[in-house]
Amino acid sequence: MEEKLRVGIISSTHGIRGEVKVFPTTDDQNRFKKLKKVLLDDKKEKLELEVEGVKFFKKFAILKFKGIDNINDVEKYKGKELYVIRKEAQKLEKDEYYIADLLGIDVVEDNGQKLGTLKDVIETGANDVYVVEREKGKELLIPAIKQCILNVDVESRRMDVHLLEGLLEE
Repeated sequence: MEEKLRVGIISSTHGIRGEVKVFPTTDDQNRFKKLKKVLLDDKKEKLELEVEGVKFFKKFAILKFKGIDNINDVEKYKGKELYVIRKEAQKLEKDEYYIADLLGIDVVEDNGQKLGTLKDVIETGANDVYVVEREKGKELLIPAIKQCILNVDVESRRMDVHLLEGLLEE
């Protein structure tokens, strides 16, 4: 399992006082209000940044980091990803999973046949949709609803599913 979980991507600077505009990659934008620190992965270096202030503008979180007070100091971080460590991540409810833990998991039909591996999760308004990569690059879309998702075992890297009529077209 991943030890770091991505919470956002710095899209641009905001103002001249060192604030950044962050596109959230978490399903709950309000989680930024509770963040005390984030990890910035710059490939060259990994920085731990203390969050000094948070506000929101449209679909973005505007973050201010302690000790960074100038636009020139944050400009180099445009496009960089922000992470939290797992133990500081938002707690999950029953039948909720971190997307990072689901990616690459084996998806098995209720008759025991392996359908493929989970490649992506599409977040829609009603429910998530799991994108399963099949043989020869074909994709299968499975709604993340109780009628389809029978069991998820993150440790065993296996998801058992029931395909409703019409989902699997050969």
